[in-house]
Amino acid sequence: MTRLSRALRAVALATSLAGLPALAPSASAADETGAQAPKQYFPLATFRVGAYASSGIPSWAGIIDYLRYLNEVEGGINGVKLFWDECETEWAVEKGVECYERQKGGREGSPVPVFLPHGDPVSKALTEKSVADKIPLLTTGYGRTEAIDGRVFPYSFTVLFSFWSEASSVVNYIAEQVGGKDKLKGVKIATVYHDSPYGKETQVPLDLLAKTYGFENIQIAVPHPGNDQSAQWARIRQIKPDWVFLRGWGVMTPVAIKTAAKTGFPVDRIIGGIWSGSEEDVRPAGSVGKGYLAITPFPAGQDFEITKKIKAAIVDQGKSDLKDLKSFGSVYYNSGLIETIIAVEAIRTAQARFGKRPLNGEETQWGLEHLVLDEARLKQIGADGLVQPLRLSAKDHEGGGAGKVLQWDGAKWTIVSNGWVKSDRELLLPVIYERAAAYAKEKGITPRSDDTAEASAQ
Repeated sequence: MTRLSRALRAVALATSLAGLPALAPSASAADETGAQAPKQYFPLATFRVGAYASSGIPSWAGIIDYLRYLNEVEGGINGVKLFWDECETEWAVEKGVECYERQKGGREGSPVPVFLPHGDPVSKALTEKSVADKIPLLTTGYGRTEAIDGRVFPYSFTVLFSFWSEASSVVNYIAEQVGGKDKLKGVKIATVYHDSPYGKETQVPLDLLAKTYGFENIQIAVPHPGNDQSAQWARIRQIKPDWVFLRGWGVMTPVAIKTAAKTGFPVDRIIGGIWSGSEEDVRPAGSVGKGYLAITPFPAGQDFEITKKIKAAIVDQGKSDLKDLKSFGSVYYNSGLIETIIAVEAIRTAQARFGKRPLNGEETQWGLEHLVLDEARLKQIGADGLVQPLRLSAKDHEGGGAGKVLQWDGAKWTIVSNGWVKSDRELLLPVIYERAAAYAKEKGITPRSDDTAEASAQ
């Protein structure tokens, strides 16, 4: 290669990178990892600006505070310390994909073990890329429901609580309130949903559950962003449902709560979905939000053993990523903490096979498919009650399928369900597997065989 061609190639490379989102390195990376120690890169595709920044900022804080805690208190993961950088996505699909492309090559000799898309649309946009690059996508509480079938989606992990499980757990909680599933017949359940693919995701499982248990399944769409819902709640006043399942996002949730109160619908009969159940969703509604319910795999609170440890070692020492400490222990903060615990435990599981060193995506994928977080392990890491027990396999990339129901008391969330409310996974999984098989046929994918999947899970 001539000197001129090398120069032209360098200019072309610089030009191609110029339009990509900037990477913000962790200021703590150099300080928190010794130069001679092995280091594991942990990329963060964040959204600290834009319409959804209020949910993103506490989520990243939960992630970063746990990584700092691991480095400073536990010496990393089996002696392998973690470092990270941030790439701003503004929760936009194009920028999310660009950040993935910027970060997927790793840093400082460390490969990427796992990628957290933090957005349902971007996770779906990365489905095929992640397979080609052998980098697992970890989506907790969102993502493609069919990706539960790892035989078809080997690198997509809809871990913890899929949207289908969310819908089923809501129905099961309502069943508890009315005296059992046999009492659901004739009960009216109206789903007020964000009119988008995300909002429509629960329509198939709710239709199946309604046919199984005999409740009336009413679907009411709210156009994005949901600033005006007078027509929708006028209809609710007319049809008089017994319960409302609210599947919102952003401004739609507090507007729904306030509009419901104006029309006289009791807020303690509204159950918000995963992304309608944060402090940021109810505080703007003011006093009328008192009594509102929500189901979540991310229970709020500061009294879990791991949050107490993080508070003492990170927050109280002025090392937290939080600027507003009132968000410590919030739903979104704990969501970041929970997904990082899952990612770290998958890396730890994989290290037991591949060695105590920085791991790549293919190795971490093995760790995820062999991840077991039982009560004993959760207690060891101080996450019992915070993280539901999980057991993943090649055939089951969800592993949990339960949530806790919270109620807003006007100032904070209180857990009101009797532990984790489980979904009817036995009923839902056959349909999910059928949809995954249809996707495989459409895309020309040869699924891993059941024998291969079972062997992988051993």
